[in-house]
Amino acid sequence: MPDLELPGASLYYETEGHVSSPALLLIHAGVATLRMWDAIVPALAANHFVIRYDARGYGATTTEDVAFSDRDDAIDLLDHLGIARATVIGCSRGGRIGIDLAVEHPERVAGLVTIGSGPSGFPETELTEAEDAMFDELDAAFAAEDWGVLQDLEVRLWSIGPTRDEADLDPAFVAEAYSLNRANAAHRGEGATPTPLDPPAYDRLVDIDVPTLVTVGDHDLSIVLIQYAYLLTTIPHAQGRRFPHSAHLPSVEQRDEFEGVLLTWLAEKGL
Repeated sequence: MPDLELPGASLYYETEGHVSSPALLLIHAGVATLRMWDAIVPALAANHFVIRYDARGYGATTTEDVAFSDRDDAIDLLDHLGIARATVIGCSRGGRIGIDLAVEHPERVAGLVTIGSGPSGFPETELTEAEDAMFDELDAAFAAEDWGVLQDLEVRLWSIGPTRDEADLDPAFVAEAYSLNRANAAHRGEGATPTPLDPPAYDRLVDIDVPTLVTVGDHDLSIVLIQYAYLLTTIPHAQGRRFPHSAHLPSVEQRDEFEGVLLTWLAEKGL
């Protein structure tokens, strides 16, 4: 599959579907790679041109230790493929990038779907006791540069969720969740630095004038549930959907339900 050569990086991407169909740009979570979309891409590609890529610091993309813009990387990929507008579907940090794109480049975004995401510039909120303890473990692993332990702790916090025991979950999902994040271990220690949107999207959401679907798993972190409510009540054309049996990755853990919701929404909005 192809790579796009950018200043300081080689961006790995994949496409499926006919280029003349409405475009979807899929941006993965920070605990995953573009492989998180594997199971739903065939259904999406039946009537869309599906574009997905590994962001800098993830998966098969390589980068030098440079400052860069996540938004520019996404726009450069669309330009490379000759896509004027796309519906952006992002999970976690991918959704944050999608929100930033809708604010900074509204002419390039036809629709927006977020999964367990919040806007850039969202203020800090108090964690639960369980979440605070798990973040302390993450900080200790990072300080010790124990990257393998750190990768798995991230999965336990985000993909499994602070309120659940992985022993109670589908073993196939648990194995996939760990696999998706372990694929990023080789990038630990890289120094590429994303340049934040200035001013951030937090106070600019009212300017998003495209159909928007905001989704979240009921077992996600408390901050993410707060961000879900904020997006839903602040973006003018937003609709919301919660997935009761998921944490941070409902498009993976409840993929059949998520796929059905997404395809229905896309059809209703003519996207």
